[in-house]
Amino acid sequence: MLTISQQISDWAAQVKFEDMSADAVQMSKVILYDSIGCAFGGFKTHDVTIMREYSEEKGGIEEATVIGSGKKLPVVDAALLNALMVRALDFNDIYWKQDPSHPSDIIPGPMALGERLGKTGKDLLLAIAVGHEIEMRLCEAGFPGIRERKWHHATLTAFAAPVACGVIMGLNSEQIAHAIGISGSRHATLGAVTAGKLTMMKNTVDPMATQSGVLAAELAARGYEGPEHIIDGKEGLFDCYGPDWKGEILTDGLGESWRIPQCGLKAFPIEALSHAPLTALIELLIDHDLQPDEIKEVQIKTIARAADILSDPAKYNPQTRESADHSLPYCMSVAIVDRKVIPQSFTEDKIFNPVIREQLNKIKVVAEPDYEPLFPAKQPNEITVTTTDGRSLVNYIEYPMGDPRHPISEQGLDDKFESLADGVIDKYRQKKIKEFVFNLDRAGAVPELFELLIKNV
Repeated sequence: MLTISQQISDWAAQVKFEDMSADAVQMSKVILYDSIGCAFGGFKTHDVTIMREYSEEKGGIEEATVIGSGKKLPVVDAALLNALMVRALDFNDIYWKQDPSHPSDIIPGPMALGERLGKTGKDLLLAIAVGHEIEMRLCEAGFPGIRERKWHHATLTAFAAPVACGVIMGLNSEQIAHAIGISGSRHATLGAVTAGKLTMMKNTVDPMATQSGVLAAELAARGYEGPEHIIDGKEGLFDCYGPDWKGEILTDGLGESWRIPQCGLKAFPIEALSHAPLTALIELLIDHDLQPDEIKEVQIKTIARAADILSDPAKYNPQTRESADHSLPYCMSVAIVDRKVIPQSFTEDKIFNPVIREQLNKIKVVAEPDYEPLFPAKQPNEITVTTTDGRSLVNYIEYPMGDPRHPISEQGLDDKFESLADGVIDKYRQKKIKEFVFNLDRAGAVPELFELLIKNV
């Protein structure tokens, strides 16, 4: 009887671009475009600068391009660095079922391998869709999700990334199964990286899981072996990360439909569970033209895990970008003052801005037990703004901006890309990247894409 990783590998080794649905192809392009924009935004951050300087100083065989700088590094190093750029602002895609995840963190793995191997645009789009397929199924299969068991979702990425990398490398079924075993057996991530005080590791652990997938695929291609029972065997994923898994979710219907169109995009560069309350608050602020001095209190009724993760005492006194973008009180305070939350909302000047700081204690977060059964199919949040003149303004929302049921418009996507890419590439290059990405299935190869991703301003 085949193990689950062998069943996944059998499918991944034979799936073709022509098997993809039209909406899966389109969403793969959208997510790639969005991820490139996020990478340009991440290029400017302090943590990426540290990692880039270290990686480029260390050097090595020149196989794959670093986005922004244009330097060439070994594929495992370029994949890590580019994935960190995608992830650094916490602004890339989001999927949340039993577990949360950012499947586009995987994309720089097959991108780096695709550049080295001279793969086509179709090859890259297929690898993106496959990576999302496995990552999203992993998010659905645990009851409860492993985040509730105090593990981070990078633990799941370590199982999905080698599949995407194996696909673009053209590995056979046995090799992909070994790659899953190599990566999955060595990369478990503690939830401490997103609990309490947050550090640069919050955005680094998932890129490290992507790097693990690249390394595993490279080794498997050369005959290295990993445990094929790593998911459903003795002391594998299901056994060690109990209590309950529905393994059939990982294999049933593979190839019959695609999950990537169900993945959401982020309208704000913040933790995923903040998006719905922030969407609801901004709607109230705009509809009623509220100014900061008119607001006495903002009460947020939300699910228990959002209240726990995003409004613990440390979140009322954020000191860094990492803590601020995971602080619901801070994000809501920025919205009260600016009516928007963008990457520039997390500079040191903003975090310690006295006007924004004055709003923090106005934010009250309450866990609403009645919302628990609705999640994760919906993200129920009720915002009540009490004004200084005694009004009580209420807005209830179930889908944040960026959810497939509340999608970002094409113009909104372009605006996001421009806000991230400005200062790295000029407007002409931004337009060329969009044209190239959305024509990947008709022309173009991965090395040509990287030629467009180098800083020119």
